Formats: sequence, structure tokens, C-alpha cells
Amino acid sequence: MSEQIKINDLVVRFANVNGTGSASANNIFAKAVFRMGIPVTPKNIFPSNIQGLPTWYEVRVSEKGYLGRREGVDIMVAVNAQSMKSDVRNVRSGGYFVYDSTKVLPDEYIREDLHYIGIPMIQLCVESFTDPRQHLLMKNVVYVGAMAALLNMDVEVIENIIKEQFAKKEKLIPGNIQALHLGINYAKANYDCPLPIHMESRNLCGNKILIEGNNACGLGAVYAGATVGSWYPITPSTSVMNAFEKWCYKLRIEKESSKKKFAIVQAEDELAAMGMVLGASWNGARAFTATSGPGVSLMSEFLGLSYFAEIPAVLIDVQRTGPSTGMPTRTQQSDILAAAYASHGDTKHILLFPSTPTECFELTALSFDFAERFQTAVIVMIDLDLGMNDHLCDPLVYDPKKAYDRGKVMSTEELEAGKTFGRYWDVDGDGITYRTIPGTHPTKGSFFTRGSSRDEFARYTEDGDIYARNMNRLIKKWQTAALSMPKPEIVRQKEEIKEAVLYFGTSSYSAMEAMDLLDAQGRKLNAIRILSFPFPEEVKSFIDQHDCIYVIEQNRDAQMRSVLLQELHVPTEKLKSVLQYNGMPITADYIVRCIQAEKSFIPQYEEIEIAHLVGSN
Repeated sequence: MSEQIKINDLVVRFANVNGTGSASANNIFAKAVFRMGIPVTPKNIFPSNIQGLPTWYEVRVSEKGYLGRREGVDIMVAVNAQSMKSDVRNVRSGGYFVYDSTKVLPDEYIREDLHYIGIPMIQLCVESFTDPRQHLLMKNVVYVGAMAALLNMDVEVIENIIKEQFAKKEKLIPGNIQALHLGINYAKANYDCPLPIHMESRNLCGNKILIEGNNACGLGAVYAGATVGSWYPITPSTSVMNAFEKWCYKLRIEKESSKKKFAIVQAEDELAAMGMVLGASWNGARAFTATSGPGVSLMSEFLGLSYFAEIPAVLIDVQRTGPSTGMPTRTQQSDILAAAYASHGDTKHILLFPSTPTECFELTALSFDFAERFQTAVIVMIDLDLGMNDHLCDPLVYDPKKAYDRGKVMSTEELEAGKTFGRYWDVDGDGITYRTIPGTHPTKGSFFTRGSSRDEFARYTEDGDIYARNMNRLIKKWQTAALSMPKPEIVRQKEEIKEAVLYFGTSSYSAMEAMDLLDAQGRKLNAIRILSFPFPEEVKSFIDQHDCIYVIEQNRDAQMRSVLLQELHVPTEKLKSVLQYNGMPITADYIVRCIQAEKSFIPQYEEIEIAHLVGSN
């Protein structure tokens, strides 16, 4: 089989067993591509148990800078017998199947349209290392070495990454370097290196960085002045609070006294975690929590308290596949309705939709200003793909002149001077009232709050007219908030186009690539990326200017489309859905097929796997 030469345009998938040390080796591979100056995006596809089940690590290399997931695996590095049958099936025709040839590959895994590359990984390790524990671990580094030779990777770059990774355990460096060269030497001695599909160093990454979204959120909270974090562990949001703690220990320890200038509390459940956030916020601290879909459900009661009692709060929701436990280690955008209208009664919550780790940092920082300016809960909506995978993005910029927006806070001097204070009294006509930090004045201002109905001066009442007046003021505040929300990102073609795509969050990567693919076919579309809810006026204006808009989202029930219809009152036939909800990041290829169908597209997932399960029952 002849293979066309392709440079810096490939997808490599490593098929491993969870808990065998492969994650470290796979990360070395992705980081090496980045340091060669080539745009790269890795996806860690792992099970929700601790170890023993199949795990995959998928790396897309794209000189054009496409960072979304792509269909079709060019090179499969398959070292897991459990998943090998499906791994063979997932390689594109003409692709490469790299396997451990210590044992003979069964005939059932042979496809005539694939190139097979056998590397005796375990055998090489047994011959070179005396410690049995090293055989399994070093096998991973052996295949990284083989890939380095096959793909023309910079070996010095890989060696430097290994040295950095084991800088605190220097005795491990020589063995890992040796394993790397075992793979390199075997591949070069037995195969034509490099393969027709390979890499060449570039300078396309500039000053960009590779970082996980959860890490960026944690640092953004520190930058925003957050001093209190309360949480209950849940995949995939736990690393948000881990990052916050890490950055606090680095940046929030008082040099003179070594005192901690922060508090992190692991609560007994998610409801308690949100309660602690409200308590800390009520007393003047900037506080936040992080969770996923099940936690949002449990926090709903306190989110309603935040809305009605008007207490600032920040929640970072790292969405996963639901409902219920669902698939905890798979990604979705399926908490939109739950977050936008969380709690019983009439509630609406500010939502922010980052697409990159840079925006995770920036919008998390902004969420604390919004929470205090509008005295309400603000929810930063990311997902597992963005939160737990490294992404290529712009550097996170710290502005030392940044001033925090604490909103309308009445001071001791104003209270002492006799200024009238009504906790729920709209003085300025924008729906936003003045608050005080408890203890600001010994006898004046707010000291306590509650979630029951009250008048403008916080006096308990069950007068329906007063309750309705307060609810109307909250809607006025919502309308005021809409004026300050981040504007959507709009892309317009030079021609007058009446067809467009609408996307948000991590769907943005593949949506932008899909536009290029469609453009190459002669079909041009405008585009809008939503960054916030309530929707700025520009969102309604953009929709009104088009006849057909494809709403791209990763959930079954078209949740963003539902919110757009509910809030903006646009004709239902104008918004067509492009939906994916199998837990994997959406691809540009899939979006193109959906738009070519020219109708709302609900995926029909293959029945072959069900038949297979029935047959093996």
C-alpha cells in the first residue's frame, strides 16, 4: 500500500490499561509535539474506575491549528488486549497499527488495508531491566521511543521532558532514557523511518501555553481575590479546587508570618459546600465552589437562596455526561437548563461559557465581579473536555492594577451620616440594591438574611403585592446585568449570508473547522459564539438577521436552543439543532454532515454494539 506524504497533520491514539503508568508516557509524547512548535491537542479518554479498564489518549497534530477532535485515527498504538478488536476497527484505511509483538498478533486483528508495525515492547524491557516492576512501566516509554523514530520527532526534546518530569527523582531518569532509545533503535532497525505521515519542527505555537481548563479556573479564582473555597469531591471538577489550593499555597502565604490568607473546606456534601459559600460571601469574603451536574442538582436550593436573598456566589460547573451518575468521565454540555433556572420558583442565573483555558482564567475572574456587582450566583459553565485536558491557548495575563468590583456596598461613614439603608430598596432604578458587610456599623446595616418574602427594608411579609414588586425588581436587575455581559464573538462573510452556525464552549473548536470545510465545498456561513447568559442584545440581533441558524451543542435535548427560544422569542423553525451526546467531543466532520442534511439533526447511534452485547450475553 502506498501512502501519500502528510506532514504535521495526523491523529495518534494510544490504547492502554488504566492504572499502568501510561498517562505519564502519553503526556510526554503530546508535550514533545508542542515543544516542536506544532499545534497539538490531546484528549484523555479514561474510565471512572480506578484501574483495570481500557483507557485511550488521543493526540491531534494540526499544522493548520485545528484543535477540535477529528474523526479517523491515523496511527493506533494498541497495547491493551481488552480493547484491541475495537482499536483495529477505529484506524482509518491506509493507517498504521502499532502493537506489542512480544506475542503474535491474532489473525482476527488483521486488516488488509492497514500497515502493521510490531515492536516487542515487553521483550525489550525484560532483556534490559532486571526489576519486574519496570517491565510494565518502561514498556510505555519504549513505544514513545518507537513513535519518535517513526514520526521523525525531536529526540532531544523528549529527553529534556523526561529529565524535567523526573527532576525530583533523578535516579529514574537513566532508565527512562534507556527505554526511550530501546524503542527508537528497534524502530529504525526494522522499519523505514520516518513514515510517510510524520512531523517536522515548526514555530507555530509562538508564546502559547498548554494548560488544563480546571487549572486555569483555579488560578483565575486566586486572581479574582477569592479567599474561601468549599467543595465536595466529584469528577471532573475536583482538580479545580486542587489547583486553587496549589496556587494559594504559592501566592497566598503571608511572607512575614507564614500565615495562610485563604480557607479551603471539604464539605460533607454539595449542598453544604454551597451553603458555606453563601455564608462566607454574606460576611464579605469572595467565595466559590466547583462541581458537576449531580452537584448542581443538590445545590439548587441554595442557588435559589442566592438569587432571592441576593447573596454573591460563584460556582464552576465542569459538565459531564448525565443524568444521574451517567458517565462521570465523559464530556457533555448538558447542565444548561439545570444551571440557568436552578431552584424552584422563578429564578435566573448568570452563566459564562469559556471556550479555552485562557477564557477559563479570565471569565472565572470576571465571575466574582459579576457576583458582587449583581448580588447573585454566577455559574461558569465548562465541561470535562475543557477542564481535564490540556489545551493550546494564549498565556494567562495578570494585571497588577486590577481593581475588584465589589458593587453597591454602603460604607460605615454613609451609615453613620444617616443615609437611609433599605436592603432591598432600588434607589437607582437599575434593580440593584445596596448591601452592607455585617459588622460595618455596630447598629446599622444588615446582620442577618433569610429566604422568605420581605419588603424593601427586609421586614418579613406575606403581602402578595410586595412579593410581586420584589420579583419584578429582580427581573429589572437581570435586564441591567444583560448590558454588562461579555459580547458574543461574531464572524461574518463578505457576502450577504442568511445562514449561520451558533456555538459555545468546547464545541467552538470543531465548529470553526467545520466552517472551513464547508467553505472549501462552496458553502459559506456566518457564525456566532455565545459567551454569556443573559444574552446580550447582539445575540437577538444576529438571529433576526438570518433565516436559518444551526445551533451546535453536546446534549440530547437541545438545551441551548430551548433557552434561546424561551428568552428571545424567535421563530422555532429558524433554529435547527446539531446535537451530539455520546460523551465524546464533537467533531468537525460530524458537524459538516449535519449541516449538509439541512435539518435538525439528531444522531442515530450504531446498533451493532447492542447486537454484539446481546450475542455475548
